[in-house]
Amino acid sequence: MTQTMAVAKALNESLRKALENDPKVLIMGEDVGKLGGVFRITDGLYKDFGEGRVIDTPLAESGIVGTAIGLALRGYRPVVEIQFDGFVFPAYDQIVTQLAKMHARALGKIKLPVVIRIPYGGGIGAVEHHSESPEALFAHVPGLKVVSPSNSSDAYWMLQQAIECDDPVIFFEPKRRYWDKGEVDVAALPGDLHRAVVAQQGTDVTLAAYGPMVKVCLEAAAAAANEGRSLEVVDLRSLSPIDFDTIEASVRRTGRLVVVHEAPVFYGAGAEIAARITERCFYHLEAPVLRVGGFHAPYPPARLEEEYLPGLDRVLDAVDRALAF
Repeated sequence: MTQTMAVAKALNESLRKALENDPKVLIMGEDVGKLGGVFRITDGLYKDFGEGRVIDTPLAESGIVGTAIGLALRGYRPVVEIQFDGFVFPAYDQIVTQLAKMHARALGKIKLPVVIRIPYGGGIGAVEHHSESPEALFAHVPGLKVVSPSNSSDAYWMLQQAIECDDPVIFFEPKRRYWDKGEVDVAALPGDLHRAVVAQQGTDVTLAAYGPMVKVCLEAAAAAANEGRSLEVVDLRSLSPIDFDTIEASVRRTGRLVVVHEAPVFYGAGAEIAARITERCFYHLEAPVLRVGGFHAPYPPARLEEEYLPGLDRVLDAVDRALAF
Protein backbone atom coordinates (compact mmCIF):
# COMPACT_ATOMS: atom_id res chain seq x y z
CA MET A 1 0.00 0.00 0.00
CA THR A 2 3.03 2.28 -0.27
CA GLN A 3 2.73 5.07 -2.83
CA THR A 4 5.10 7.82 -3.98
CA MET A 5 3.49 11.22 -3.53
CA ALA A 6 4.48 14.85 -3.46
CA VAL A 7 3.60 16.60 -0.21
CA ALA A 8 0.82 18.52 -2.01
CA LYS A 9 -0.69 15.28 -3.33
CA ALA A 10 -0.45 13.66 0.10
CA LEU A 11 -2.39 16.55 1.62
CA ASN A 12 -4.99 16.28 -1.14
CA GLU A 13 -5.41 12.55 -0.56
CA SER A 14 -5.61 13.12 3.18
CA LEU A 15 -8.44 15.63 2.77
CA ARG A 16 -10.22 13.27 0.40
CA LYS A 17 -9.97 10.45 2.94
CA ALA A 18 -11.32 12.68 5.71
CA LEU A 19 -14.28 13.77 3.57
CA GLU A 20 -15.04 10.14 2.74
CA ASN A 21 -14.79 8.96 6.34
CA ASP A 22 -16.88 11.64 8.05
CA PRO A 23 -19.84 13.50 6.52
CA LYS A 24 -19.34 16.24 9.13
CA VAL A 25 -15.97 17.24 7.65
CA LEU A 26 -16.16 20.45 5.60
CA ILE A 27 -13.47 22.33 3.69
CA MET A 28 -13.70 26.09 3.37
CA GLY A 29 -11.49 28.93 2.21
CA GLU A 30 -10.63 31.28 -0.60
CA ASP A 31 -10.58 29.53 -4.00
CA VAL A 32 -10.58 26.04 -2.46
CA GLY A 33 -13.59 24.93 -4.53
CA LYS A 34 -13.69 25.33 -8.28
CA LEU A 35 -10.05 26.40 -8.54
CA GLY A 36 -8.77 23.71 -6.18
CA GLY A 37 -6.70 26.17 -4.14
CA VAL A 38 -3.79 28.29 -5.29
CA PHE A 39 -1.45 25.35 -4.63
CA ARG A 40 -4.07 22.83 -5.86
CA ILE A 41 -4.22 21.13 -2.46
CA THR A 42 -8.01 20.80 -2.77
CA ASP A 43 -7.96 19.96 -6.48
CA GLY A 44 -10.86 17.72 -7.52
CA LEU A 45 -12.61 17.76 -4.14
CA TYR A 46 -15.26 20.31 -5.14
CA LYS A 47 -16.17 18.17 -8.15
CA ASP A 48 -16.38 14.95 -6.15
CA PHE A 49 -17.99 16.19 -2.92
CA GLY A 50 -19.96 19.23 -4.03
CA GLU A 51 -20.30 22.85 -3.01
CA GLY A 52 -21.97 21.92 0.26
CA ARG A 53 -18.79 20.36 1.61
CA VAL A 54 -16.03 22.19 -0.27
CA ILE A 55 -16.96 25.83 0.13
CA ASP A 56 -15.54 28.85 -1.66
CA THR A 57 -15.60 31.77 0.76
CA PRO A 58 -15.29 35.54 0.38
CA LEU A 59 -11.88 37.16 0.93
CA ALA A 60 -12.50 37.60 4.65
CA GLU A 61 -10.27 35.55 6.94
CA SER A 62 -11.94 36.71 10.14
CA GLY A 63 -15.31 35.74 8.72
CA ILE A 64 -14.00 32.37 7.52
CA VAL A 65 -12.68 31.40 10.94
CA GLY A 66 -15.71 32.84 12.74
CA THR A 67 -17.99 30.78 10.51
CA ALA A 68 -15.88 27.68 11.17
CA ILE A 69 -16.30 28.22 14.91
CA GLY A 70 -20.08 28.39 14.48
CA LEU A 71 -20.07 25.23 12.38
CA ALA A 72 -17.98 23.41 14.98
CA LEU A 73 -20.47 24.42 17.67
CA ARG A 74 -23.15 22.68 15.56
CA GLY A 75 -21.18 19.45 15.33
CA TYR A 76 -19.19 19.89 12.13
CA ARG A 77 -15.44 19.50 11.65
CA PRO A 78 -14.40 22.45 9.48
CA VAL A 79 -11.02 22.47 7.76
CA VAL A 80 -10.14 26.08 6.95
CA GLU A 81 -7.51 27.06 4.42
CA ILE A 82 -5.73 30.38 4.88
CA GLN A 83 -4.42 31.05 1.39
CA PHE A 84 -1.02 32.39 2.52
CA ASP A 85 0.68 32.73 5.91
CA GLY A 86 0.58 36.52 5.94
CA PHE A 87 -3.19 36.53 5.41
CA VAL A 88 -3.97 34.89 8.76
CA PHE A 89 -3.69 38.02 10.85
CA PRO A 90 -7.19 39.42 10.18
CA ALA A 91 -8.41 36.14 11.74
CA TYR A 92 -6.00 36.25 14.68
CA ASP A 93 -8.59 37.75 17.02
CA GLN A 94 -11.10 34.98 16.26
CA ILE A 95 -8.42 32.32 16.71
CA VAL A 96 -6.96 33.65 19.96
CA THR A 97 -10.02 35.03 21.77
CA GLN A 98 -12.66 32.55 20.63
CA LEU A 99 -11.28 29.37 19.08
CA ALA A 100 -8.49 28.84 21.62
CA LYS A 101 -10.54 29.74 24.68
CA MET A 102 -14.03 28.32 24.14
CA HIS A 103 -13.27 24.90 25.63
CA ALA A 104 -11.92 26.42 28.86
CA ARG A 105 -14.61 29.10 28.92
CA ALA A 106 -17.28 26.40 28.82
CA LEU A 107 -15.52 24.32 31.50
CA GLY A 108 -14.91 21.53 29.02
CA LYS A 109 -18.53 21.22 27.88
CA ILE A 110 -17.82 22.62 24.39
CA LYS A 111 -15.31 21.28 21.88
CA LEU A 112 -14.18 23.05 18.74
CA PRO A 113 -12.66 20.54 16.29
CA VAL A 114 -11.42 23.13 13.79
CA VAL A 115 -8.30 22.72 11.65
CA ILE A 116 -6.71 25.83 10.17
CA ARG A 117 -4.33 24.98 7.33
CA ILE A 118 -1.67 27.61 6.70
CA PRO A 119 0.95 27.35 3.90
CA TYR A 120 3.96 29.02 5.49
CA GLY A 121 7.58 29.93 4.98
CA GLY A 122 9.61 31.24 2.08
CA GLY A 123 11.62 29.86 -0.77
CA ILE A 124 9.09 30.30 -3.57
CA GLY A 125 9.99 33.79 -4.76
CA ALA A 126 6.73 35.35 -3.56
CA VAL A 127 5.79 38.94 -2.82
CA GLU A 128 5.23 40.57 0.58
CA HIS A 129 2.89 38.76 3.04
CA HIS A 130 3.37 35.43 1.22
CA SER A 131 6.47 34.04 2.99
CA GLU A 132 5.92 34.50 6.71
CA SER A 133 6.66 32.05 9.53
CA PRO A 134 4.23 33.02 12.31
CA GLU A 135 4.12 29.67 14.11
CA ALA A 136 5.50 30.98 17.41
CA LEU A 137 2.59 33.44 17.68
CA PHE A 138 0.16 30.50 17.75
CA ALA A 139 2.28 28.09 19.78
CA HIS A 140 2.34 30.74 22.52
CA VAL A 141 -1.47 30.61 22.87
CA PRO A 142 -2.92 28.05 25.31
CA GLY A 143 -5.78 26.08 23.81
CA LEU A 144 -4.26 25.64 20.36
CA LYS A 145 -2.33 22.68 19.03
CA VAL A 146 0.31 23.57 16.45
CA VAL A 147 1.90 21.04 14.11
CA SER A 148 3.95 21.04 10.90
CA PRO A 149 4.84 18.04 8.72
CA SER A 150 8.13 17.89 6.84
CA ASN A 151 7.46 15.08 4.39
CA SER A 152 4.74 13.35 2.39
CA SER A 153 3.99 10.59 4.87
CA ASP A 154 3.53 12.99 7.77
CA ALA A 155 1.49 15.34 5.58
CA TYR A 156 -0.91 12.50 4.79
CA TRP A 157 -1.30 11.13 8.30
CA MET A 158 -0.90 14.23 10.47
CA LEU A 159 -3.63 16.12 8.61
CA GLN A 160 -6.10 13.28 9.16
CA GLN A 161 -5.15 13.12 12.82
CA ALA A 162 -5.60 16.88 13.14
CA ILE A 163 -9.08 16.65 11.61
CA GLU A 164 -10.03 13.84 13.99
CA CYS A 165 -8.79 15.85 17.00
CA ASP A 166 -11.47 17.49 19.17
CA ASP A 167 -9.21 20.48 19.85
CA PRO A 168 -8.40 23.31 17.43
CA VAL A 169 -5.25 22.58 15.43
CA ILE A 170 -3.15 25.07 13.49
CA PHE A 171 -1.64 23.01 10.67
CA PHE A 172 1.39 24.70 9.14
CA GLU A 173 2.31 23.39 5.69
CA PRO A 174 5.85 24.13 4.42
CA LYS A 175 4.91 25.46 1.02
CA ARG A 176 8.35 25.15 -0.57
CA ARG A 177 8.21 21.42 0.17
CA TYR A 178 4.85 20.93 -1.59
CA TRP A 179 6.59 19.40 -4.61
CA ASP A 180 9.05 17.19 -2.70
CA LYS A 181 8.17 13.52 -3.18
CA GLY A 182 8.27 10.70 -0.66
CA GLU A 183 6.83 7.32 0.22
CA VAL A 184 3.41 7.14 1.88
CA ASP A 185 2.05 3.93 3.38
CA VAL A 186 -1.68 4.61 3.27
CA ALA A 187 -2.40 1.44 5.25
CA ALA A 188 0.01 2.11 8.09
CA LEU A 189 -0.98 2.92 11.64
CA PRO A 190 0.08 6.52 12.31
CA GLY A 191 2.08 7.41 15.39
CA ASP A 192 1.29 10.06 17.99
CA LEU A 193 0.51 13.39 16.32
CA HIS A 194 2.68 15.25 18.81
CA ARG A 195 5.63 12.85 19.02
CA ALA A 196 8.97 13.95 17.56
CA VAL A 197 10.92 11.41 15.54
CA VAL A 198 14.62 10.83 14.97
CA ALA A 199 14.93 11.29 11.21
CA GLN A 200 18.60 10.34 11.23
CA GLN A 201 20.74 8.92 13.98
CA GLY A 202 24.07 10.43 14.97
CA THR A 203 26.49 10.77 17.85
CA ASP A 204 28.17 14.19 17.80
CA VAL A 205 25.48 16.91 17.57
CA THR A 206 21.67 16.93 17.62
CA LEU A 207 19.90 19.08 15.05
CA ALA A 208 16.27 19.76 15.99
CA ALA A 209 14.02 21.18 13.29
CA TYR A 210 10.51 21.09 11.88
CA GLY A 211 8.69 21.72 8.62
CA PRO A 212 10.86 23.11 5.80
CA MET A 213 14.12 23.00 7.76
CA VAL A 214 14.16 19.23 8.32
CA LYS A 215 15.36 18.68 4.76
CA VAL A 216 18.11 21.27 5.23
CA CYS A 217 19.23 19.52 8.41
CA LEU A 218 19.33 16.14 6.69
CA GLU A 219 21.46 17.70 3.95
CA ALA A 220 23.73 19.17 6.63
CA ALA A 221 24.07 15.75 8.23
CA ALA A 222 25.07 14.25 4.89
CA ALA A 223 27.65 17.00 4.30
CA ALA A 224 29.05 16.65 7.84
CA ALA A 225 29.43 12.89 7.36
CA ASN A 226 31.90 13.60 4.57
CA GLU A 227 34.05 15.35 7.18
CA GLY A 228 33.74 12.53 9.69
CA ARG A 229 31.09 14.18 11.85
CA SER A 230 27.93 12.36 12.91
CA LEU A 231 24.80 14.52 13.25
CA GLU A 232 21.48 13.32 14.66
CA VAL A 233 18.39 14.97 13.16
CA VAL A 234 15.19 15.23 15.20
CA ASP A 235 12.01 16.16 13.34
CA LEU A 236 9.90 17.92 15.96
CA ARG A 237 6.62 17.67 13.97
CA SER A 238 4.70 19.43 16.76
CA LEU A 239 5.29 22.87 18.28
CA SER A 240 2.45 22.81 20.79
CA PRO A 241 2.88 20.58 22.59
CA ILE A 242 6.60 19.95 22.04
CA ASP A 243 7.96 16.47 22.64
CA PHE A 244 10.84 17.46 24.92
CA ASP A 245 11.43 13.85 25.97
CA THR A 246 12.65 12.84 22.50
CA ILE A 247 14.89 15.92 22.24
CA GLU A 248 16.27 15.30 25.72
CA ALA A 249 17.04 11.65 24.94
CA SER A 250 18.93 12.70 21.83
CA VAL A 251 20.91 15.43 23.61
CA ARG A 252 21.86 13.03 26.39
CA ARG A 253 23.49 10.91 23.67
CA THR A 254 25.21 13.69 21.71
CA GLY A 255 25.87 16.37 24.35
CA ARG A 256 25.16 19.18 21.87
CA LEU A 257 22.03 20.75 20.38
CA VAL A 258 21.40 23.12 17.47
CA VAL A 259 17.79 24.19 16.91
CA VAL A 260 16.96 25.22 13.36
CA HIS A 261 13.87 27.01 12.08
CA GLU A 262 13.03 29.39 9.26
CA ALA A 263 11.30 31.89 11.55
CA PRO A 264 13.40 34.65 13.15
CA VAL A 265 15.63 33.44 15.97
CA PHE A 266 14.46 36.28 18.24
CA TYR A 267 11.60 34.91 20.40
CA GLY A 268 11.33 31.92 18.08
CA ALA A 269 10.42 28.35 19.03
CA GLY A 270 14.14 27.63 19.39
CA ALA A 271 14.31 29.91 22.43
CA GLU A 272 11.84 27.79 24.39
CA ILE A 273 13.55 24.57 23.31
CA ALA A 274 16.98 25.94 24.24
CA ALA A 275 15.79 27.04 27.69
CA ARG A 276 13.96 23.81 28.44
CA ILE A 277 16.77 21.52 27.27
CA THR A 278 19.34 23.55 29.21
CA GLU A 279 17.25 22.97 32.33
CA ARG A 280 16.75 19.27 31.66
CA CYS A 281 20.20 18.39 30.29
CA PHE A 282 22.50 20.83 32.07
CA TYR A 283 24.99 18.18 33.21
CA HIS A 284 24.94 16.42 29.83
CA LEU A 285 25.63 19.44 27.62
CA GLU A 286 29.14 19.85 26.25
CA ALA A 287 28.28 23.23 24.67
CA PRO A 288 25.57 25.89 24.87
CA VAL A 289 22.40 25.19 22.91
CA LEU A 290 22.69 27.15 19.65
CA ARG A 291 19.95 28.46 17.37
CA VAL A 292 19.84 28.99 13.62
CA GLY A 293 16.98 30.86 11.98
CA GLY A 294 15.82 33.89 10.08
CA PHE A 295 16.91 37.41 10.90
CA HIS A 296 14.88 39.76 13.10
CA ALA A 297 13.76 41.76 10.09
CA PRO A 298 10.78 41.87 7.74
CA TYR A 299 10.90 39.11 5.14
CA PRO A 300 12.88 40.51 2.20
CA PRO A 301 12.01 40.77 -1.51
CA ALA A 302 12.31 37.54 -3.47
CA ARG A 303 15.75 38.36 -4.90
CA LEU A 304 17.18 38.46 -1.37
CA GLU A 305 15.35 35.60 0.29
CA GLU A 306 18.17 33.09 -0.15
CA GLU A 307 20.33 35.40 1.98
CA TYR A 308 17.60 35.52 4.62
CA LEU A 309 16.67 31.84 4.78
CA PRO A 310 18.82 29.52 6.91
CA GLY A 311 20.74 27.21 4.61
CA LEU A 312 23.34 24.51 4.70
CA ASP A 313 26.26 26.86 5.45
CA ARG A 314 24.58 28.50 8.45
CA VAL A 315 23.62 25.14 9.94
CA LEU A 316 27.13 23.73 9.48
CA ASP A 317 28.63 26.89 10.95
CA ALA A 318 26.53 26.36 14.10
CA VAL A 319 27.70 22.73 14.19
CA ASP A 320 31.30 23.92 14.03
CA ARG A 321 30.72 26.35 16.88
CA ALA A 322 29.05 23.66 19.00
CA LEU A 323 31.91 21.24 18.43
CA ALA A 324 34.51 23.93 19.22
CA PHE A 325 33.60 23.91 22.92
